[in-house]
Amino acid sequence: MATHHALGIDIGGSGIKGAPVDLDKGRFAEDRLRIATPEEATPDAVCEVVGQIAEHFSVGTDVPLGITLPAVVAHGVVRSAANIDRAWIDLDADRLFSERLGRPVHLVNDADAAGVAELHYGAAKGHRGLVVLTTLGTGIGTALIMDGVLVPNTELGHLEIDGHDAESRAAESVRDREGLDWEQWAERLQVYYSHLESLLRPDLIVVGGGVSKQADRFLPLLDLRTEIVPAKLRNKAGIIGAAHLATRGN
Repeated sequence: MATHHALGIDIGGSGIKGAPVDLDKGRFAEDRLRIATPEEATPDAVCEVVGQIAEHFSVGTDVPLGITLPAVVAHGVVRSAANIDRAWIDLDADRLFSERLGRPVHLVNDADAAGVAELHYGAAKGHRGLVVLTTLGTGIGTALIMDGVLVPNTELGHLEIDGHDAESRAAESVRDREGLDWEQWAERLQVYYSHLESLLRPDLIVVGGGVSKQADRFLPLLDLRTEIVPAKLRNKAGIIGAAHLATRGN
């Protein structure tokens, strides 16, 4: 099979990262480029940075471009805003990026992109049934995949548990801010993942985000019926998943 590429760009609260992706192998075709997210992450400011990244790689306009956003995205329209300006809400971002970049784009929620990447190239490859990916970072992002099909925009990091938004108690940023040790944090994760398990009965849980590289410090402390494993692609997953979705749709 001939190698084919797409460009993936991952918009985060602190950095905007992009790279061409070899879709046959599920890995970067060139070193990624990272540019700091503008302090005021308005649509215009973010679009300017995305354009710089796209131009850096000199890929033709015929190369598909996928973009992640830390937000609910429905048919290219942004319906929420996390770590970006609220001016994004109700914006047709597909149209904005397409017009500014002079090429078609596919916009997707960042956790959904990571879940699709892990399904096709990472820790969930070959798994059937219900797979739940969670990204532990500034908040808790989630992706729900049933028999290889993405159910988009699940936002299960915002489940209310014991009167609290789940991510306000169990995100990795909370561990850092409150100075929790691994055992203390694992107690909070236990509550969260047990709740997910009782609601969904998944076949596999994949844990992503930068902290997944230290999964051996906290995953063994959890007691679940469901198999729970660290993500393999880690912080590359958003870029890879966005590129994949730009060409294949799920």
